[in-house]
Amino acid sequence: MDAEVGIIGGSGFYSLLDDAETVEIETDYGKPSDKVAIGTIGKKKVAFIPRHGSKHTIPPHKVPYRANIEAFNSLGVKRVISTSACGSLRREINLGQIVLFDQLVNMTHGRDETFFDKDEVVHVSTADPYCKGLRAYASIAATDLGFEHRDVGTVVVVNGPRFSTRAESKLFISQGFDLINMTQYPEAALVRERAMCYLGIGIVTDYDAGLVAGGSIEPVGYADVAKVFSQNVEKVKSVLKDLVGDLPKERDCVCGSALDGAMVKV
Repeated sequence: MDAEVGIIGGSGFYSLLDDAETVEIETDYGKPSDKVAIGTIGKKKVAFIPRHGSKHTIPPHKVPYRANIEAFNSLGVKRVISTSACGSLRREINLGQIVLFDQLVNMTHGRDETFFDKDEVVHVSTADPYCKGLRAYASIAATDLGFEHRDVGTVVVVNGPRFSTRAESKLFISQGFDLINMTQYPEAALVRERAMCYLGIGIVTDYDAGLVAGGSIEPVGYADVAKVFSQNVEKVKSVLKDLVGDLPKERDCVCGSALDGAMVKV
């Protein structure tokens, strides 16, 4: 069984494919977050994994990121689309808005963040961690559907599972970051190490510690995140279905050559 596209569902996004059959996959890095659902969108075979498990039992710092990406790799996936909740660090980035990430800043720790930690030394470039081609196709899909969205956004990735202190949020805002999230790293880097394309689609669910809302709202709690995500998840599913259905079969980007010249040879 194989698939062309892999989709990772974030908080509140536990299913996508109506015609799916599920398979259990064991990788060299353990089992993925849940069984992998495999079905079709348009004429494309798609594999789907709920990042936190189908019952949301896996916190962000415990997600088996390597197993999830390796499961896709074993199925022949070449494009990975990741959905996630994110907090706004800018007043003009509104709740419910879709953001197509173009950059990330990693502030996580203690996560298994590479496939190359044994016998090989590989220095893969993550200068542009998100696929420009996939992001362009996603923008077209969101525009055609009439959904408010942003084509770019720098997301700072924190370890979780707690939300930010006011001081941390103030720091992130002062650094010019646009959004905050707990799961985009090491996902993006691992996808790059397997020479796949990666698209990060964020749903803005909150204003982090409330600072950019002028102090008019309370700091974020999970109930707020879940409520806003559930109100917008169907919108994201529509974007995904249009996006995947319209993707050309062949990739028109440089992601497939990510490992060229990256391996240290003595």
